[in-house]
Amino acid sequence: MKKEKYFEATEFNNIKEIIYNSAKKYADTNAFIIKNNFDERNAGAVGKYTYVTYKRFLKDINALGTAFFKQGYKGKRIALLGKNCYEWALAHFTNLLGGIISVPLDKELHDTELSQSIIRSKADVLVFDKKYLDKIEKLKENPDVKVKDYISMEELDGYIDINSMKNEGEKLLKKGNKDFVNYKIDNSKMAILLFTSGTSANSKAVMLSHKNIASNIYAMQLVEPIRSGDVNIALLPFHHIFGSTCIAMMLACGVTNTFADGIRYVAQNLKEYKVSIFVGVPILIESIYKNIQKQIKKQGKERVLRLAKIVSSTLYKCGIDVRRKMYKVIIDQLGGSLRFIIAGGAPLQKDIYEYFNSIGIQLVQGYGLTETAPVLAAESAFAMKAGSVGKPMQNVEIQVVDKDENGIGEVRVKGPNVMLGYYENEELTKEVIKDGWFYTGDLGYFDEEGYLFLTGRKKDMIVLYNGKKVFPEEIEALINKLDLVDECMVFGLPKDDGDVKLSVKVVLDKDVVDKEYKEKTQAEIEEILWEQIKEINKSFPKYKYIKHLIISDEELIKTTTKKIKRGEEMKKILAAENV
Repeated sequence: MKKEKYFEATEFNNIKEIIYNSAKKYADTNAFIIKNNFDERNAGAVGKYTYVTYKRFLKDINALGTAFFKQGYKGKRIALLGKNCYEWALAHFTNLLGGIISVPLDKELHDTELSQSIIRSKADVLVFDKKYLDKIEKLKENPDVKVKDYISMEELDGYIDINSMKNEGEKLLKKGNKDFVNYKIDNSKMAILLFTSGTSANSKAVMLSHKNIASNIYAMQLVEPIRSGDVNIALLPFHHIFGSTCIAMMLACGVTNTFADGIRYVAQNLKEYKVSIFVGVPILIESIYKNIQKQIKKQGKERVLRLAKIVSSTLYKCGIDVRRKMYKVIIDQLGGSLRFIIAGGAPLQKDIYEYFNSIGIQLVQGYGLTETAPVLAAESAFAMKAGSVGKPMQNVEIQVVDKDENGIGEVRVKGPNVMLGYYENEELTKEVIKDGWFYTGDLGYFDEEGYLFLTGRKKDMIVLYNGKKVFPEEIEALINKLDLVDECMVFGLPKDDGDVKLSVKVVLDKDVVDKEYKEKTQAEIEEILWEQIKEINKSFPKYKYIKHLIISDEELIKTTTKKIKRGEEMKKILAAENV
């Protein structure tokens, strides 16, 4: 299969080479913009900023790293706990440039899960955001947690902090201490120990090397239009592989990076920083889309924008691109500068995908896993197809094996980005890596043009008594479009005869219910929703018909990356249904 290269890129062996190259090539370009004295009171508001150039970022890394080595952290493991911020990025890249194993931790974990992750990782040091001081104090009381040093990202009584260590490192550098600066990276050894998002009972600890990450950054640079001068907003959590690799890629490209004040303030932040690039998961992009539609309706601009669509699409077919001008009112809602969106982590609804592209904001989708550092396939600026996740990356081989009668099978991959394995779990590693191929557990197919389409997770597939297979995601995508629906989960409810009844659990959109259905009773709302689902049923063969509806006021149980924990939800449903 032919692999496309649309942009020039330099292939590096490790993250140290990338950071040093960017510090030289983009020396005086801002690597980060930091809002000073941020708290909830000035969230989303324009304030005073600190600007960190690429040259300064490397200087800060070398200073902090020198202090780390002086403290005896060379060859150790340093865990990170906190929100996306400059100090988190600084500590993480300092770890990587000094051969220290970086252990990003999910700040949303419950105390027990957090302590287990730290114990399993054998972290020697923990760098933390003072916002989570209560978690730190509980960790210190746990005798099984063997962390020697706790370092605060900000000034905090009783703790050494990042800035103080950086200042100490600068003094050591001036005295000629070059131990950290001269450290030679082993490209093939574990650089990051990353826990998966944990849709199953126990998250897996994934070992990734410099080679894994650097090769993935190179592959992404070849196909995506990201360049120096762009402004990225770091919303995806850095503890997640998608977020951490993306920030590394942005730094490789000379992009200026900003930090979101929170999901509620994304729209303000887009305008505040004149953001041009946005990387997000579908649930967030879908939320932005819904807000746009609400604003259009509120402003009474539906008719004007329908006309704009007709005019702009007609002209675009003739080679005249006036999309951003025709949709200026929407572009302005998104800050005025947004040009490129990358969606990953889950399938995006086709109509939302097409909508953003129709208004002149290019939206591409990709596919990957923590185990593959992460990207395996992606659309590019010049190779896009609605519903697909694009084509295999330059240095990745993808096959679909064990196909059914429809050509759908398990996706397996091979490439330099495939993990070293699962930490201290050789048995599980052997289950998923066979003869050099990593078996993803995802199901999909290639079309005749080489685009990869995913149909769902192998473990989530519902197999009926007659052998027919149902992929819940394809039905969920349609039900989620209904205005009454905030989110849903399709599942098979066990029957006495050994078969399952296709069912859906729906969480209602409270805002829609309160505004548009406030005169309706709960029973009437349920009847309206059921009739809408019956209409959706008609889109499928009869064996895929939804036959049972559950309405809930509580949001579905999800991971911190907003993936539904189907196993935990099923336990809850079965208990409620007395099955």
